[in-house]
Amino acid sequence: MTATFSLLNRIASPEDLRALDRAHLRQLAVELREFILQSVSRTGGHLSSNLGTVELTIALHAVFNTPHDRLVWDVGHQTYA
Repeated sequence: MTATFSLLNRIASPEDLRALDRAHLRQLAVELREFILQSVSRTGGHLSSNLGTVELTIALHAVFNTPHDRLVWDVGHQTYA
């Protein structure tokens, strides 16, 4: 089954994410999780590490002025989606 990513498809920059209200941020998290599930089901990889950072990533981009404020991630070999 292929999901429709109505919000995810509209996000082209951190500014787009910051323009969303809380309800839409929650829906974006749902869409991101579904995207990750679909991607990992095709390619394999570390599922839980990707799913575990969805809300964290959204929150960081919503609160900080990315890309001006830089975020550093140490997940290296665990990122497949």
